[in-house]
Amino acid sequence: MTTQRRHGTTRGPRLRQLAAPAAVVLASTLALSACSSGGTAEGGGEPVSGGTLVYASGDAEPTCLDPHVGGNYPQALLASQFLETLFTKDDGGEIVPWLATGAEVSEDGLTVTLELREGIEFTDGAPFDAAAVKANIEHVKDPETLSSTGYLAMAKVDTMEALDEHTLQLNLSAPDSALLESLSQPWVAMMSPAGLERGMEGNCAAPIGTGPFVVDSWTKQQSVALSRNENYTVPNPEAAADPEHTGPAYLEGIEWRFIPESAARYSALQAGTVDMIDNAQPDTIVAAEDDDAIEHLDAPRPGASNRIELNASKAPFDDVRVREAFIRSVNVDAAVKSLFFGTAERSYSVLSSVEPMGYSDESLFAYDPEEASRLLDAAGWDERDAEGYRVKDGERLSVHLPVSTNQSVPAEQSLFQQLQATAKEAGFEVTLELQDLSSWYEALGAHEYDLVSAPYTKVGPDVLRILFHSDSTVPAPSGYFANHAMVQDEEIDAWLEQAASTQDEAERADLYEKAQRKILEGFYVLPLYDQQNHFLYSGSLEGVGATTAVATPTFHDAWLAE
Repeated sequence: MTTQRRHGTTRGPRLRQLAAPAAVVLASTLALSACSSGGTAEGGGEPVSGGTLVYASGDAEPTCLDPHVGGNYPQALLASQFLETLFTKDDGGEIVPWLATGAEVSEDGLTVTLELREGIEFTDGAPFDAAAVKANIEHVKDPETLSSTGYLAMAKVDTMEALDEHTLQLNLSAPDSALLESLSQPWVAMMSPAGLERGMEGNCAAPIGTGPFVVDSWTKQQSVALSRNENYTVPNPEAAADPEHTGPAYLEGIEWRFIPESAARYSALQAGTVDMIDNAQPDTIVAAEDDDAIEHLDAPRPGASNRIELNASKAPFDDVRVREAFIRSVNVDAAVKSLFFGTAERSYSVLSSVEPMGYSDESLFAYDPEEASRLLDAAGWDERDAEGYRVKDGERLSVHLPVSTNQSVPAEQSLFQQLQATAKEAGFEVTLELQDLSSWYEALGAHEYDLVSAPYTKVGPDVLRILFHSDSTVPAPSGYFANHAMVQDEEIDAWLEQAASTQDEAERADLYEKAQRKILEGFYVLPLYDQQNHFLYSGSLEGVGATTAVATPTFHDAWLAE
């Protein structure tokens, strides 16, 4: 079966039957929307005030709680509880104001004027105003902050000018149609300027925001303690999950524990010592379906799909025939089916299924060992050694895949092992190396990989520019670069730049489709499935929500039923 299509449907955070986002609409002037910014559970009674929610995370413990620094998903999970963004995404997929009230884009796209909400304070009493927003964007762009995700998102902001206390003008080096999408992400969240002035160490330990919770303490390798912000007011009730609940959170606090072992997290949930867990394993999710005391929140992340990228900058994958041969030699469909028990659907796109501008072509990823063999013969890998691996000029066809144990769940690691086995039949030696997050980043930075699976979350299709533009082969100040496939193609660059420069959604979609088509047809990427966000939680926990921006759980409306 061959499928060549844009994503015709979208999937957003869903709790049993949560609403799904549709296409992102980015207008030159952004008006308020009366839609919800996230889904919530259907409560079984009146909210109860008080109590501490215990959350157990299997993601890597952040080295810094300030999401401007670096910029990974574990930071976003935590930061979404105590920091807020200028914009958010509603259930219809539209970017809507949050701490801002709107934005106006000039006709040439080079000036974006942000209107900011009045009457908001950070939890240290500092005012939220144009000076504060300017300080935050400067912090993201400062090389000493060592930002990667936020830095790349704000790359086109050249200079800024506070026109008055609540109006900030951004002057861009080039038009950026994705700017407001970027400003909906926690990696560009707003923090107190006084907090930023404490320096990296102080701000990493306890960022100061405007959100419904406050960082009280962080016991490394154990937990982060959050307490209720007693002065919290929802900035934009019309864009909130529960427009009627505009004051402080119901919960008194959150204890955010780090429990790396998946079985231990699930056992703690079953025993009632924790209320919610993330990174639930596929077999655990299936088992939980038969447990009436446990609920399931499925919230696929936006941006890129989970994928394996082939390093085209060096042998053997500098030869497109070898790249295609590898992709034809691995049986991804069988591995996903046997290991994920229906909790993940195979992807044939570089974009997540929640991105309406995603383009798929199933025909490019069919398991075809005979075609893989033909391609390898044509590329000169036409001999085999005593162990059955392909050989050329005395060198074995060996490729290295470093795997982050903090970012690849055990089911995914097993999938890599299955792909390793089927690739061997075609003559590829795939060496898997399990690494902690720090070692994994070092390997990528040193280009010590031929294959890599590197998650990247960014709201909207502009993630394609981050992942596949030639500029993204150059590291950000943090040392991280996102173009791991090392795609350097002038035509792809031009399409991505044009897409970023136009406010015309139809033109934008056409340009992104052209770029995706060429990336897929170049066999730079092997799509696997959506980046998985599966949360399990106690049935006594009501009102759980999830942002439709980056699919993190939210607890402002949550309460613990007695």
